[in-house]
Amino acid sequence: MHGNEEEAGVEIRDLVAGYGRGAVLRGITARIPRSRVTALVGPNGSGKSTLLSVLAGVLRPASGRVERASGRRAGFVVQRSAVPDGLPITVREAVAMGRWAHRGPWRRLTERDRSVVRDSMARLGVLDLAARRLGDLSGGQRQRVLVAQGLAQEPDLLLLDEPATGLDLDARRRIAAALGEAAAAGVTVVQATHDLDAAARADRCLLLDRGRLVAAGPPGAVLTPETLGRIWAPSPESGPPVEGGPVF
Repeated sequence: MHGNEEEAGVEIRDLVAGYGRGAVLRGITARIPRSRVTALVGPNGSGKSTLLSVLAGVLRPASGRVERASGRRAGFVVQRSAVPDGLPITVREAVAMGRWAHRGPWRRLTERDRSVVRDSMARLGVLDLAARRLGDLSGGQRQRVLVAQGLAQEPDLLLLDEPATGLDLDARRRIAAALGEAAAAGVTVVQATHDLDAAARADRCLLLDRGRLVAAGPPGAVLTPETLGRIWAPSPESGPPVEGGPVF
């Protein structure tokens, strides 16, 4: 837990964003602390992935502002389902793609680049898989490779979309440890998650519902039974709670 006087890595002010004419995010104002892990929590359709897209710079806000402590490119780790099974690259090549942000896709890697790639693989426990084809890996192994690729970018803002969904306990722990180490090294980490255990280990939580910010603060103050029960309460319109929602 950390105080309210921490330096902001990202400031979000009156953010409205969506696709076409439909607004998904409606008037979001939030502060994401620098060098900490922030969890975006909420039901399906609450706006978590849309907020990540805005923070990554791939979706332009309809109105409002997003202010960052630096102008460096953010690292964005997609879900493993977004990567084609038949992609003909090895684990090492996939992680090395993280260096493209610094050198472009056609320049040869320097010794430092190769060192960053090795270190990123080692931190996620996939160094021994370096020569394996990405498509031959299990889901958990592939997700760890994608997180390693994100770390290899050496961003100051690392965004992750459901990095631990459907993974076994070992993979979840490795990813959580790597993200904690990155934050301790100065990286601002923001992850969208349905995993309330992962959210509870974050430094800060933003709870979204129907495109609006419902609560923000330390996990203990945000992830209360009362608040979560109200957000995920079943109704004739919403149906049963989504997979990954709280169970009381």
